[in-house]
Amino acid sequence: MVSELSASSRFFVLQKGSLWSRFDVDAGKVEPVNREEGADCPKCGEPIGMMRWLPPYRVELVLHGEESGDYLETSGDDLLVSERFAKAFREDALMGLEGFHPVEVVRVRRKRRGPKPTDIPRYLAVSACFGRAAVDVTRSRIRYNKPPTCDECRSEGVDSIHGFTLEPGSWQGEDIFRPRGLFGDVVVSERFARFVERHGFTNMRLTPTEEFVWDPLARGPPDPKPTSA
Repeated sequence: MVSELSASSRFFVLQKGSLWSRFDVDAGKVEPVNREEGADCPKCGEPIGMMRWLPPYRVELVLHGEESGDYLETSGDDLLVSERFAKAFREDALMGLEGFHPVEVVRVRRKRRGPKPTDIPRYLAVSACFGRAAVDVTRSRIRYNKPPTCDECRSEGVDSIHGFTLEPGSWQGEDIFRPRGLFGDVVVSERFARFVERHGFTNMRLTPTEEFVWDPLARGPPDPKPTSA
């Protein structure tokens, strides 16, 4: 079923929790790491996804904080979620995650002094789907090194992001997805945000898309600022 997209719909960028938080954990893939080619744009043929992770799914956890949370990021487009998160995601009938492959935690190392962790969650490897929702190029504050030329993927080099919005009518109801135009970012619905709060899931940071900033080279926002619709 396609969800309605109204002027009041809100979306958030999903990232792992803050550095040095209680749940600050790095997840690294353990050899052998098998991969296959990622997705390409069906229209222009340019790559839109990182290489896909294939079995065996094995990781090492490095704890900078005190314990391991419900959401971890690893290399590529691959994400790890706890078993309790996966169970609630299915029971609440949310949409947008793919995979749910059991992961073997080969070892756990603590980066700082402290007791050895004893309660490590079981994790599953998932990926966020490539959604139909598209970044509204004219209403977003994104600095490109060249303008997007493909109407489908809108995937050109991005120098900085100082807030973005989705094109009205493009969202198809997914609760977690990678939007056309910013495939490197994971975006979630307002329903997902309420789901996280209700269940108290840890190590998740949700930033409204219009407030999201990514500017690694300090290029600043585009000029002039787009006028609001």
